[in-house]
Amino acid sequence: MSILDDILTDKRIELEQRKALQPTAKMRIMAWASPFAPDFSAALRAAPLALIAEVKRRSPSAGEIRTPFDPAGIARAYAAAGAQAISCLMDDKYFGGGDAQFRAVRAAVQVPILYKEFVVDEWQIWHARVLGASAVLLIAAALDDADLRHLLDLCRMAGLDALLEVHNADEMRRAAASGAQLIGINNRDLATFTTTLETTFHLKQLAPPGCLLVSESGIHTADDIRRLRAAGIGAALVGESLLRQPDLQEAVRRLMA
Repeated sequence: MSILDDILTDKRIELEQRKALQPTAKMRIMAWASPFAPDFSAALRAAPLALIAEVKRRSPSAGEIRTPFDPAGIARAYAAAGAQAISCLMDDKYFGGGDAQFRAVRAAVQVPILYKEFVVDEWQIWHARVLGASAVLLIAAALDDADLRHLLDLCRMAGLDALLEVHNADEMRRAAASGAQLIGINNRDLATFTTTLETTFHLKQLAPPGCLLVSESGIHTADDIRRLRAAGIGAALVGESLLRQPDLQEAVRRLMA
């Protein structure tokens, strides 16, 4: 089994427990009573190349990333430096995220926030809306075509953007067939954990016309950003390389220079 398989198995167990406490019907009612958050896609399209800066405590491949870890302070630094949006990890077991972290970030900034989670169930879409998310991550490798289309439709119904993440050519073709207009290309190989921007440049050729592409993982320098912008990529999602720097505002400015 891959690490993604392990995470998804644990996520389904977690969701059954959470749904027992807060059924989907109740979460849906709470969602419709919640205000709409800032527009994620519009914020990305307003910049020549937008930055989605990530709030992440740890990961299976990198371990602990930033100590001490202050989600609200990190988010405020990102926003002050000009990040167009923020990505906030939701998974606790593998990434050290969760509801409290998301709420702290939402209270700290006005920019759109991506609910970055391993989404496999309708409950999570409504949960994202309740927390004040502007967009939800959907991972093509975690979903079959029927579930993918169903969750994309639910995102539209809930007033949320969906960032559909792909890792390879087959997943990009599935994304194109789904009608997704916001596609993230993850430069990390799920088997080896190696990263290369060449994944973005290769898969871009298979992307549907008019969609906004987000390059994810393995982005470290201003030169990486220049290469992505020159290739017509609309946004970059960056976490670890920023979080390891002592001055987050300066790190963002240097990256986006």
